[in-house]
Amino acid sequence: MKCQQCEKPATFHITELTGPQPQELHLCEVCAKTYLLQNDGGPAAVAPTLANVLAKQLKLGQAAEELAKLDQRSCPKCGITFYEFRNQGRLGCPHDYEYFERELTPLIMNIHGEGKHTGKRPKREAATGGGAELIRLRRAMDEAIKKEDYELASKLRDQIRGLEQ
Repeated sequence: MKCQQCEKPATFHITELTGPQPQELHLCEVCAKTYLLQNDGGPAAVAPTLANVLAKQLKLGQAAEELAKLDQRSCPKCGITFYEFRNQGRLGCPHDYEYFERELTPLIMNIHGEGKHTGKRPKREAATGGGAELIRLRRAMDEAIKKEDYELASKLRDQIRGLEQ
């Protein structure tokens, strides 16, 4: 179908419901943009919500062009393109988080609700609070037992029990 204003293919099909009869318009992208942006009191001024919806669709066309440019960008370290990331769902290297930071930040915020990853801790370590401290104390206790310093070993044992509780 051709545009009613020019000879280009019609990509927007607008149905105006402002009068007693529905009015159908078949317009190309350029003519649709002109039609939606006109403010002469015509149908677009009467139904601004329809105009806003269609104007957003026109902006989506611009977003698609920007996305095509972004898809061509590739990480200088691993060579993965943003297009490959979108299709695979995986990045190529840790440097990609910095290289694609502007694009990934809204995505990560949308998925996780937070921009900073804090990770998880093993339940035992979270309960004890100091996994590294426990290891150090156990090694010191073993050394004290080897040296037959049982008084120091019992003090270390008590500290270990205190941390575990």
